[in-house]
Amino acid sequence: MSEIDSPDFQALVQELQLARNQIQTVSTQVNEISLTLESLSNQDSERPVFRAVGNLLLEVDDREQLMKELSESKVTFEAHLQRMLERETELRSQYEKVIDSIEK
Repeated sequence: MSEIDSPDFQALVQELQLARNQIQTVSTQVNEISLTLESLSNQDSERPVFRAVGNLLLEVDDREQLMKELSESKVTFEAHLQRMLERETELRSQYEKVIDSIEK
């Protein structure tokens, strides 16, 4: 059985694919929060702002608190994204080493 057919290599490929999917998901969340913060800061302060809670839209009384919560969430997601990117780099390096060893 070649190294490409080994269970360890297959697990590495799956983990790399999973990391890539998670990176895409978290990147999308960061982008959505950024867009929300930008839209919120550009909206007239006299207009009401609503927040989805389950199936309800509830009016937000404290915009500053909402912006603070969103900013904190964005920082958390960005830190998680950075860790996932580092993990993906490690996995990609392992993957390339296996491929290089097969090509020799």
